[in-house]
Amino acid sequence: MEDQQAVCFSAGVNFVGSAVLGGVGIATLTKVKHRRELLFASLPTLFAVHQFIEGFVWLGLDGILSPAVTHNMGAAFMLYAQGLLPFLLPLGVMLFEPTVKRRRRMLPFLAVGIATSLYILWALAAFPTQVFIKGNSIDYLNPATNNLMVAVVYVIATCGSLFFSEVSDMILFGVANLIILLIVLVVKTYAFTSLWCAYAAAASVVVLAYFWRSHSHRPLHYERAA
Repeated sequence: MEDQQAVCFSAGVNFVGSAVLGGVGIATLTKVKHRRELLFASLPTLFAVHQFIEGFVWLGLDGILSPAVTHNMGAAFMLYAQGLLPFLLPLGVMLFEPTVKRRRRMLPFLAVGIATSLYILWALAAFPTQVFIKGNSIDYLNPATNNLMVAVVYVIATCGSLFFSEVSDMILFGVANLIILLIVLVVKTYAFTSLWCAYAAAASVVVLAYFWRSHSHRPLHYERAA
């Protein structure tokens, strides 16, 4: 992603946010009715784990944990935010789609997501990521992902499939996803990082709202490939 990737203002904020998102995640998972829904429904729980990891990064930067632990927690944070999410989100949407035709329409976005994830994973392994506090936020800076092209492809991977979904609430999630990511890309500086918790919260609430409201008419009628 462009510039850096991070979350809010203290370890306490992250741990509290993780607990709240964890509750949202559990509530969402209780509404799952089909295995194809599971990955997408797991997003709030994954965001909760993500925030929990960030809390340990804060503790490390505050001198409570060792530099080695701080580095490992920062790497784990980046692994999900940049390395896995571009792949997991389009895959979750594709699995959710009820018809074979619709799932095939998701394949280009999944391909972009896989390519983006592979590149970022290579970048995170090949180049050192700096982790430091700036403007009351944590900045994660990797030289190989710090460019506009990666940011644009990241947005396509994480938002594109949502706008082509047959499920109308997926489009709503895509709009929320795109708005927050565009704000992130425009702001760029430390506010870029502080918006991640808002992103996770907004995304999780939208996902929970869909599973809660659609409980009566799911599971969808999934077609099998010939």
